[in-house]
Amino acid sequence: MEYHIRKEGNFEYVQEGEGRPLILLHGLMGALSNFQGIVDYFSKNGYQVIIPTLPIYSLPILNTNVKSIASFTRKFIDHKGFKDYFLLGNSLGGHVGLVHALKHHEDMAGLILTGSSGLYEKAFGDTFPRREDKEYIRVKAQEVFYDPAVATDELVDDIFETINDRNRLIRILAIAKSAIRHNMSKDLQHIPVPTLLIWGKQDGVTPPEVAEEFHAKLPQSELFWIDKCGHAPMMEHPDRFNEILADWLNRH
Repeated sequence: MEYHIRKEGNFEYVQEGEGRPLILLHGLMGALSNFQGIVDYFSKNGYQVIIPTLPIYSLPILNTNVKSIASFTRKFIDHKGFKDYFLLGNSLGGHVGLVHALKHHEDMAGLILTGSSGLYEKAFGDTFPRREDKEYIRVKAQEVFYDPAVATDELVDDIFETINDRNRLIRILAIAKSAIRHNMSKDLQHIPVPTLLIWGKQDGVTPPEVAEEFHAKLPQSELFWIDKCGHAPMMEHPDRFNEILADWLNRH
């Protein structure tokens, strides 16, 4: 499904449905389509679902880091005037959500993390060896999922194009290093918002022990597992993901 992308000043975003704000934060190489199942369901069931395009490729290189993206997210939320909202983040998006919640939890209703960085993640590494080899990129993309078929030709083509753009690649590596350096282990106890953790049991990027540590250190967290699932549960098992999320949202 194609979504209408709205543009206001420095912000580009998708906004579907009406009701309580549910803001979705994508990962480092995530796309709006990663959240299609969430948008389609919750925009028709009492939520205003919003996906801002994070400025991963447009920030000055010296400001290309997790904190700057969190600052951008705050400016977007202020621009829209959202209150009593939920933030949902996958991978880097979860890390951005954690940084935001640490500083601005007073106007949040809750936080949802799935495959979030912030403690540990296994990334491509410091470089992308063989980045001009599409089959190598396909294998690396398939490793993100339990079911390699989720790494479609379209997804592989998008990743291939992105990492073979020098300006984008430099920023991807800068943010990846920033995420590794910005470990939030000692900060989690100071995030008092209700937090839902939805994790793939076979997540090889942010493994199950990462979810367990988040659960142990976040004061108001609940942890749910999805079996036969990798780093992006909302893509691999959208119906089960939505079922868990809907039940949790109804209780908050």
